[in-house]
Amino acid sequence: MAHTRRLPRRRRFRYRTYQWLVDIDELPDFRPLASFRPADHLNGGERSLRENLAAFITAQDEVLEPGDQVLMLANARCFGYVFDPLSVYWCFAPDGSLRWVVLEVHNTYGERHPYLAHPTADGRFTVEKAFYVSPFFTVDGTYEVVLDLTPDRVAVAINLRQNSARAFSATFTGNPRPAARRTVLAVAARTPFVTYQVSFLIRLHGIALWLRRLPVIHRPPHLPPQGA
Repeated sequence: MAHTRRLPRRRRFRYRTYQWLVDIDELPDFRPLASFRPADHLNGGERSLRENLAAFITAQDEVLEPGDQVLMLANARCFGYVFDPLSVYWCFAPDGSLRWVVLEVHNTYGERHPYLAHPTADGRFTVEKAFYVSPFFTVDGTYEVVLDLTPDRVAVAINLRQNSARAFSATFTGNPRPAARRTVLAVAARTPFVTYQVSFLIRLHGIALWLRRLPVIHRPPHLPPQGA
């Protein structure tokens, strides 16, 4: 995982982490090291993750068909806590073709915002930024996104472009491995308390930027899209 801030002050960091690539209809449970709750995503509530995703998709004039498979890249709940800056959902038709993707962005204020997109054949698309994430960036600009999902590689690259300049970049790259208990234990031993680490690092770098007198942008009220 790597983050690069280019404007108005440059700052870059990279750290080792891991995420889960799961079928939303077959969510694994390796508590306390990893588990998933529908309440941690989209509408939350008592419905299943698939039901929540279908509600959002329907409100965007798309359809989640019964035979579609949805894979989600996300952080799992670890030792009772989860913070997931970005969840990615890929929807595949029964013939294996990609129908659409959803990016679900979370901020440290407990808010979340999903974006629906239709990538090109090489996994590229753009969406207009509509959600307050960093306290040092306005809710303006465009996300330029590149996704790659193959049996051997998972990659997400996002560039935030504001005023025709690339202001911020975030990337994640990983190699899928079967989630056997032995593998989960090995990964957790190498990167323990991973969701606590993610939350701590985001706040730590935010404090560092604040100490460098980077102006803090007022957080506007969040208006989630219909169905979210």
